[in-house]
Amino acid sequence: MPERNIENDLQKGMQEELQVLREHLSRHRLKRTGQRETILDVFLHSKRHLTVEDLYDLVKHRDPGIGLTTVYRTMKLFCECNLARANHFEEGRVRYEQQYKTAHHDHMICLTCGETIEFVHPQIERLQEKVAREYGFRITDHRMEIYGACKKCQRKM
Repeated sequence: MPERNIENDLQKGMQEELQVLREHLSRHRLKRTGQRETILDVFLHSKRHLTVEDLYDLVKHRDPGIGLTTVYRTMKLFCECNLARANHFEEGRVRYEQQYKTAHHDHMICLTCGETIEFVHPQIERLQEKVAREYGFRITDHRMEIYGACKKCQRKM
């Protein structure tokens, strides 16, 4: 797919992410390809936590010539340049989420269907900071993952 079409397809808010990718590729002397930019566009529009296989299913509708291995390698690349974050949830599958300029949040993961709910709760954040102070610990980053059953799966039970 020609690069000009990719740029036209991306919304203005996603131009910055495209620039981050291009600068990373240039710094590491990697090839700039339409396939990578197509994968970025699909990933950024998905707004979900995706496995590589989930993303591949979405990408192949846009460009059937993109292979699963290309999606795997591209997601690794996106993580390297902080466009994506790999989450190793308990279910044993890596799920990717958008990372660039994304505010901190925590996750609730349904062990039945895999739905991932993002949340922020100020009281939880304050309590974590309080506990860290009590132990003389300086937090540089953290992840909270709560596992259980979503509303939909609870209704099915």
